[in-house]
Amino acid sequence: MELNIQVENLKCGGCINTVKKAVLNAQGVKDVEIDLETGMITIQSANEINEAEIVQKLAQLGYPKVGENDLGKKIKSYVSCAIGKLD
Repeated sequence: MELNIQVENLKCGGCINTVKKAVLNAQGVKDVEIDLETGMITIQSANEINEAEIVQKLAQLGYPKVGENDLGKKIKSYVSCAIGKLD
């Protein structure tokens, strides 16, 4: 199964590291591809993926689904970005 989610606030490789790590920890996820330019996250799984769970986790990290952006989540993305650069 393939799931595509477009998110906001992806700025750099640190952001990609943070998002990839979080999505790979979701149950059933086999692989994650992230396009920094478009903010598109492509998730591969052998089974059905709980999209709501992944979208919620991404929003908590500061990477909300396109159209759901707010200032609080944008601030969180800067912290996640910095942490991702350290990993």
